[in-house]
Amino acid sequence: MANKKIVFHPIISPIQKIALYETKSRFYLMGTNNTQTRFRVLKIDRMEPRELIVVDDKVEYSQEEIRDLVTRIDVGNRTRVGQRLSSNGVARIVSAFGIVGNKVSEDEVATEDVNTDIIKDSRTHQSKVSLWQSVWKRDVFPRLVPAFGLLGFIRFLEGYYIILITKRRLVAVIGHHTIYKIEDTSMIYIPNDGVRISHPDEPRYVKMFQNIDLSSNFYFSYSYDITHTLQSNMTPPRSVIPDHESSENGEGMFDTKGNSHQFFESSSFAASDEIQSAADYFSVWSFGEQNASEILNDDKNKPNEGHPEVLNYGVRNSPNYRFVWNSYLLSKVEKSLHPDWILYVTHGFVGQSNISIFGRSVYITLIARRSNRYAGTRFLKRGANFQGDVANEVETEQIVHDSGLSSLILGHFSAFVQLRGSIPAQWSQDISKIVPKPAISFDLSDPFAETAGEHFNQLFQRYGAPIIILNLVKKREKKKHESMLSEEFSTAIAYLNQFLPPDHQIQYISFDMARIFKGKEANVMGRLGDIAHTTVCKTGIFHNQPPYYTQNSHAILGLVDKNELSFGRRLQTGVIRVNCVDCLDRTNTAQFAIGKCALGFQLCALGVLDAPRIDFDSDCVRMLEELYEDHGDTLALQYGGSQLVHRIKTYRKTAPWTSQGNDIMQTLSRYYSNTFSDAEKQHTINLFLGLFVPDESRPPIWEMATDYYLHHKLDIPNKRARSQWWDTSAVQFLPRAYEEVNKRCRQLVPISSPHDEAVDSYADYYRPHELSVLCSTFAFKISHSVRDFMPNFTTNFSPFAVRVRPGRRREEMGAKGSSMKNPSLSGQSSSSSTTSSASSTSDTEESEEEEHRSDSQPTPSKDSSSDYITFETLFPPMRQVYGMEIENPKKADIALYKRFAMLGLHANNVESPQPSKSVRLIQQSAFSLDSSVKVSPPRVSRPSVEIYKQYVNRGKFGATDPSPTDLMKYQNFVNNTVLNSNSWDDSVY
Repeated sequence: MANKKIVFHPIISPIQKIALYETKSRFYLMGTNNTQTRFRVLKIDRMEPRELIVVDDKVEYSQEEIRDLVTRIDVGNRTRVGQRLSSNGVARIVSAFGIVGNKVSEDEVATEDVNTDIIKDSRTHQSKVSLWQSVWKRDVFPRLVPAFGLLGFIRFLEGYYIILITKRRLVAVIGHHTIYKIEDTSMIYIPNDGVRISHPDEPRYVKMFQNIDLSSNFYFSYSYDITHTLQSNMTPPRSVIPDHESSENGEGMFDTKGNSHQFFESSSFAASDEIQSAADYFSVWSFGEQNASEILNDDKNKPNEGHPEVLNYGVRNSPNYRFVWNSYLLSKVEKSLHPDWILYVTHGFVGQSNISIFGRSVYITLIARRSNRYAGTRFLKRGANFQGDVANEVETEQIVHDSGLSSLILGHFSAFVQLRGSIPAQWSQDISKIVPKPAISFDLSDPFAETAGEHFNQLFQRYGAPIIILNLVKKREKKKHESMLSEEFSTAIAYLNQFLPPDHQIQYISFDMARIFKGKEANVMGRLGDIAHTTVCKTGIFHNQPPYYTQNSHAILGLVDKNELSFGRRLQTGVIRVNCVDCLDRTNTAQFAIGKCALGFQLCALGVLDAPRIDFDSDCVRMLEELYEDHGDTLALQYGGSQLVHRIKTYRKTAPWTSQGNDIMQTLSRYYSNTFSDAEKQHTINLFLGLFVPDESRPPIWEMATDYYLHHKLDIPNKRARSQWWDTSAVQFLPRAYEEVNKRCRQLVPISSPHDEAVDSYADYYRPHELSVLCSTFAFKISHSVRDFMPNFTTNFSPFAVRVRPGRRREEMGAKGSSMKNPSLSGQSSSSSTTSSASSTSDTEESEEEEHRSDSQPTPSKDSSSDYITFETLFPPMRQVYGMEIENPKKADIALYKRFAMLGLHANNVESPQPSKSVRLIQQSAFSLDSSVKVSPPRVSRPSVEIYKQYVNRGKFGATDPSPTDLMKYQNFVNNTVLNSNSWDDSVY
């Protein structure tokens, strides 16, 4: 059998614009791609008051076919020929590309009930004018509201509601794949008013559901799976989910025409572990009966038989439902709808910044994924449930990639993942008494650490080994409070480790961060840096390209051998799990220290640094600090009700004294939120995630005394022996993660080439079919190290340069106990959150900015003993500024130049003033015989001459008339600009 290579590409969802067409008996949901060449239609019945009836024919329509469908429906919206309904019959329309209409009268229900199957066979040849323009000129609708995705459906005590994304904002790019933040949504009641059955509690449930602010930190992408890590996304699938499993799990598998079938059997993807671990889409896989290892052996034994045949496939991953927050909203339709309609939404934080390294842009992306298991507020969700799901579990991924080459196959990408979460035990805090620190109590006795065992079993399956625990909870206290959790946690890990193999035991590190911070030395960040370096070297980082020739030594990257693959790529195995009591302030500072250490390794892997070391006082680390503070503020607001109280600057001893007042306000805000609003917020989360389903036969959610049984399921499947608390499959592939080694996809589509519209992320990102303003692109709006962090009038443009006042070291200032001013305040935050450092007085900010900007100036510091201004201070020597100065040439250089001049004289047949040996130069290349004496004119092709003539004529006689195609593009651009200015800001695409 001939050798074959399979190249996997992530599928781009073709439904990125949606129009909702409302009639009396139906909703028509019409979705299309950006170029409006591919359309799909959903029909939603409005005559059923309780049930949800959605019909998807899974057929892809062309623009002519969908235009014919709109025309047929629009005909039914007229009382007689040429007339529209009166204003009281106009329906609300949600649209992103201009398909609209009105309600039909009762006599014309049969006319508007169009069968889309008939449209499939009808081919109407109309003028090739865009659908947007044709409808805009007809002016058949009152207003336009953009819709960019389907979130799902929800029902309380009456009928169903449909939830659509009506506003989005681009917040990050991974290569050419875009990540959007939801800015606004629309919740529309489906049943017709004539069949609606009212219930008195319905408005309260609707209001409670809308308390989940979907415009606050909910993210999605049309092509990139943000529910998985970059390492998982760039790992080729091992098998395709069979049809029977797809129907049970609500995961369909269809081709581009909507036909359900399976391309490969699971055994067809049986590959060796070496191939399976190749973290790149461009991977060699089995095809038919021959596995990948045999293909590689054939390539090695027969190098002269040519390259294997390349087969391109589009792959759609199966999402990680732990981080999908609209899974309940999609549960009713996920089994029956085509995957193009399904859009998975995550909750957490996404931030991105640009490190400009002498013009070379390197993007740092921070993605935080909140788990929807055992989710809730601070005091109401502590510890873990019986299934091992912990409270406030957040997976934080730090991605670094070179934006110069954004292809996922050929580009340079690096990623590092860490985890935060509550202590896995059955503990809680009593909030019935209003006190600042409620007492900690253990609800159930767990002598065999079953809850912790379930949790770490999950971590082995998801991340592999080693599992490293960094516990920041206090160890010693006068009155036991936090220390009880430390004792319980360490005891549970010691018990679980005695049954694990020595190579894969859980590594526990206890670091009393609060105690060390109050000590004399108070070197918190230094101690955390040492811990971070040790732990990152154990887990490794993910890098999708082989290392450079200078990075073959493990002493440079500092990573262990087990993470080095035969392909030269590196994988992260295992995870660092950080926790304190709340997993907020101390945890965020520790994660920043680990992220800073990992960033050094990532930049070194990308070839930017020669050693994985970056200083705290550099622009690069200040930018990373801003990202982690925005990350911490966002997660603290979601879980604790306020922003961070103790920040990274606090533990570095660089926060200004004015931040203490802001810290007190944040503490009071968190205390007020936990006391008065957390209960209502918890009810809202339970309702949104489908943990509580409203029913007329049971009390409403606001009358429930506790939600304990909603989160703690008593039926625990797969009960194992206490001496084997892990699944066999979890430890079978260690140190690799079981879920990664046995990755399965839910859709596999054969495509013609990488430039196919379904997988061409380059065309999807740059949109060559549209006109756009350069300054409005995302690359100009991202946080930039030069614009936002580099001081003015600097002479050192490296983002890794240390920027501290000359003559005074930060460590010396901290040792003396003097008030330290932060040189990191001039950078702008990547979000609109208000930090404690930003709330200082204007005088303090000005003085600190002056201090920061003087790092590269030759002026003396304020504490200098001399106040005189000398010539050297105004005009420093060249060596001090540029590191070099003009000197007389050396004798060897002069001799080399004389020899060069003599060669030039002999080559041009010029008589030498002194007799010397003849030198004969022989041409070794195929270049022309041009010299400094004679140059032959270049040959110009006829097309180039014509282009130049057109350029000259354009200057003499003016520009020519644009072509019809160019006019059409410009008209579309004007229409888009007008609509965008009325509905969303310029940053929305």
